[in-house]
Amino acid sequence: MIRVLAFLCLAAAASARPNIIFILSDDLAQGDLGCYGQKLIQTPNLDRMALEGTRYLQAYCGTSVCAPSRSVLMTGLHTGHCPIRANREVLPEGQKPLPVGTITVAKVLQDAGYATACCGKWGMGMFDTTGSPLKLGFDHFFGYNCQRHAHSYFPAYLYNDDQRFDLPGNTGKGIGETYAQNLIAGETLKFLRANKDRPFFLYYATTLPHGAFEIDDQGVYKDKPWTETQKNYAAMVTRLDSDVGRLLALLKELQIDENTLVMLAGDNGSSFDPKSEVGKLFDQAGNGLRGFKRGLYEGALRQAALARWPGQVPAGRVTDEAWAFWDFLPTAAELAGAEIPAGCHPDGFSLVSFLKGGPAPKRDHFYWELHEAASLQAVRFGDWKAVRNGPESQIELYDLKTDPGESRDLAAEKPDLAAKAGEIMQSSRTEHPDWPLVQKKAGKGRKNK
Repeated sequence: MIRVLAFLCLAAAASARPNIIFILSDDLAQGDLGCYGQKLIQTPNLDRMALEGTRYLQAYCGTSVCAPSRSVLMTGLHTGHCPIRANREVLPEGQKPLPVGTITVAKVLQDAGYATACCGKWGMGMFDTTGSPLKLGFDHFFGYNCQRHAHSYFPAYLYNDDQRFDLPGNTGKGIGETYAQNLIAGETLKFLRANKDRPFFLYYATTLPHGAFEIDDQGVYKDKPWTETQKNYAAMVTRLDSDVGRLLALLKELQIDENTLVMLAGDNGSSFDPKSEVGKLFDQAGNGLRGFKRGLYEGALRQAALARWPGQVPAGRVTDEAWAFWDFLPTAAELAGAEIPAGCHPDGFSLVSFLKGGPAPKRDHFYWELHEAASLQAVRFGDWKAVRNGPESQIELYDLKTDPGESRDLAAEKPDLAAKAGEIMQSSRTEHPDWPLVQKKAGKGRKNK
């Protein structure tokens, strides 16, 4: 009898652990969604997700390009400590891999008994390297490994685990018969069905709506008086919306909706210059924030972010309290009742109480860096935000409470605070031979990641 009760207690504890889904959308910005004010692009499912959960106004990405932002999300380390701090290509396919021994959120959850899968885009190491998703905690992978390869929505091939398979009728040159997102979205639903009776972690790293701007059906935008790029972009955002809607509907059908936390975010802030073809029409930077992808001003770092968990995450909540990608690993560990391995020291804080309606964690500061051309650094402490666009550049200082658009540099008026920002920038990073601070690094990095 005692053994039976013990078994039932263990079973109850396991069933109480929530499923965790993190949907990472490539280049989705706040201004793309109706719940953030978009008027021209239809996003009914994501707008409903916001009404049924919480919408975040100051959720920060890892940094403002793909590979390092994703690495921060996976490792819980901000870019002062993360082993990947820029996009770095490896030929013929892939990116600079996460090093051996890297602890990821997937590994923490896998060790705690969760089924784990990554569907979509990886970009942190090919399968024959230390950065393979299959070596870093994922039971299953489906999609694109290489960011460069992921630029095509009609690719010649994808990967199922580490096995390449060809897509019928596709050339990999922007035309074809098989739209890769259809297969990736289908794989996420397949994973949910296969693992509905055990705790699972799904990292759904969809490529939508990143360029190239390719879609198999422009839908309601086909006859709009817009350019083809504008029509395609709008249709890609709406396709993302419908795919998330299908996923949320399946959670209800499988009766696991109330035991599943779903978080959604973009991997950087605004991806377009406000004067560009897409940025201008859709007013992607309509929130008045300065900057966009590959910079470290607020417009590049704050991204669209939603969380939904019926009965746990407050419905209809909108909060401007800040959190960042490096908070996800400790959050997932607490939800799973998992131990963070010795030697793993995440920079983030658990958001569990915050997700459930409490205040955001108290912290001294947020820190970012990026090494694409010049080495950029930024820090936020309280309402103060500082940016340095290269180690030889002057520190800029902004009061986000009164100037969220970072239009008035107060460094000369507040030299003590500018100096404090410089000290934080210095103390927040670990020196690394791959990531020296340089004023300009010509020919390094790639755009459009």
